[in-house]
Amino acid sequence: MRWRRGLHRAREWLRIQALFAHGRELELMHRAMGFATLALVTLAPLLIVVAAADPLVRGGFASWLSDGMGLSGRSARVVTDVISPPRNVIGTTSVWGGVLLAVFGVSFGGSVQNAYERIWGLASGPWHRVWRQATWLVVLTGYLYQEVATKSALHGSQRIALSTASGVLFFWWGQRFLLGGQIRWRLLLPGAVATVIGLIGLRGFSYLVFTPLIVDNALSYGAVGTVLVVESWLIGVGFVIYGGAMFGRWFCEHHWMPIHHDAPDDEPGTR
Repeated sequence: MRWRRGLHRAREWLRIQALFAHGRELELMHRAMGFATLALVTLAPLLIVVAAADPLVRGGFASWLSDGMGLSGRSARVVTDVISPPRNVIGTTSVWGGVLLAVFGVSFGGSVQNAYERIWGLASGPWHRVWRQATWLVVLTGYLYQEVATKSALHGSQRIALSTASGVLFFWWGQRFLLGGQIRWRLLLPGAVATVIGLIGLRGFSYLVFTPLIVDNALSYGAVGTVLVVESWLIGVGFVIYGGAMFGRWFCEHHWMPIHHDAPDDEPGTR
């Protein structure tokens, strides 16, 4: 029948099974859970110190987290009560402690880099490329900071446009930079766009589901319940970031252009 032939053609064009197969090979959910664990253990303490040092944006890291999850009202206050560090967090953080926080944050960047390399079928980068992970971490912190800082300065369509544009630029540049320039810019753009679209969808889901869930869990389980919801949201963030990059490669392979790997930018004799 004609409609069956049309359905078959649509399935051939989509080739969605290749995307699911790549996700199983990458162990996408497992990596997303690892992303959430590392983000909570290694990245969050560093961001807490950075947020506490900022004299312009009030509320500390809790305001960063509430804004990212799309929380407001009582749910935002619950997160603030659980996440907010002591007022003297900067004074009690030694230079050695700050160095350790930075090192732990770099390990988080290394995990993201390794996932991108697996997604694009590249060999793991040498240890001396740790400077890329450190630079990516600094830019990530700046990206998160501007997301929170523009909350009070911009409203409505202006903030949505800025947030969308900055998100696409960050995830577009982030893949290119962590992969050492081995994947061409135009091949990375679909993944960056898909990642931002996924984060927008996750924010809407968080507003509808996590907002009431945080309050309920706080009443039932206390601070542990709130942390569990935050961890669940971070799993979603990891799933979107890795899944967006994976979608970008799938889209390029099946519907756009063939993929060619270039030599790393930091190798001698490269273009």
